[in-house]
Amino acid sequence: MKRQHYAAIIVALSLVAGLYFLGPTVKPGKPAPSAAGSAQAAPSFDAFYRQALAGLTPQRQQYVQGLEAQVKRGDVLDQSIHSNHLLAAFWRDTMRIPALGLHFEARASELVNTEKSLTFAAHSILGYLPYARSEAEQVLLALDGKQLFERSLQLNPANDSAAIGLGGCIMYGAADSASGGPMAGIMRVRAIADKDSTNLFAQYMLGIGGMISRQYDKAAIRFEKVVAAQPNNMEALFKLAEAYEMLGNKAKAAQWYEVISAKVEVPEIKEELNKRIAELKGNK
Repeated sequence: MKRQHYAAIIVALSLVAGLYFLGPTVKPGKPAPSAAGSAQAAPSFDAFYRQALAGLTPQRQQYVQGLEAQVKRGDVLDQSIHSNHLLAAFWRDTMRIPALGLHFEARASELVNTEKSLTFAAHSILGYLPYARSEAEQVLLALDGKQLFERSLQLNPANDSAAIGLGGCIMYGAADSASGGPMAGIMRVRAIADKDSTNLFAQYMLGIGGMISRQYDKAAIRFEKVVAAQPNNMEALFKLAEAYEMLGNKAKAAQWYEVISAKVEVPEIKEELNKRIAELKGNK
C-alpha cells in the first residue's frame, strides 16, 4: 500500500472510531530509534515554540502574549492553570498544531498535580505520538509524557497503566542515560505483562515495541492476543495487519485487512482497504 494511502486510512479510522494508536509505527527502511539518536533529535521546547510564534500574524502574536501575561497577583496557581488551558486550546484548535496543544495541557496538568490530571494528559500524549509530524516532535512529546507518567507514579506507584505508559514513551524516544533506550521501555511493559498476562494494554504496547524494534513476528503475537480478547479493537487489528505486511506474509496481511474492511462502514475507507487487499492477493 502506498504510504500516503495507508496514512489516509488510519487517520480516517481514528476520526471515525475515536482511536488513539492507529498511526504508522515505523516506516519501511527506517531503523529503530536509539537512545543516542533520540537525544540528538530532541529539540528544546523554547526553540520549537519560538518557531511556531514566528509564523503567527502580529494580531495572533499579540493574543498569545496576552494569554501569557494573564498571571498576576492573587491566585497565581489557578491563573497559571487557566492560562495554560487557553494556550493549549489556541494551538490545538485555532492553529492546528497538536504538539503545542498537548504541551500546554501537560503544563496545566503538572500544576493541578493530581493522579487523574497527570495520567489523562500523559495518555493523550502517548496516543498522539504515532502521529507526530517529525521524529524531533515525537521525541519532544515523548519526553513530556515520560515526565507526566513519572510524576503520576510518584503519587501512585501501583498504577500499572501509568507504568505501561511510561514504558511506551521511552519506546517512542524519551530515552536517556537513566532510562535507557527503547528496549528499556519494552522491558518496563514486559514486567507488567509477566505479572498479568490478561493486561491487554501491556500486550498492545509490547506489540508496538515489537514494531519499533522491527521484531514483527513478536509484534504479531502480541496483537493476536489483543484481538482474540477484543475482536472489535480496530487499532490492534490494523497493527496486526501491518505487522504481517512488514513480515512479507501477504496472505495473513490480506486476511486481517479483510477483517477490518468488514467492520468499516465508511465507503472511502473500505474502498482503500479493498484495493490493498487486491494488491496483496496479486489481483492488481
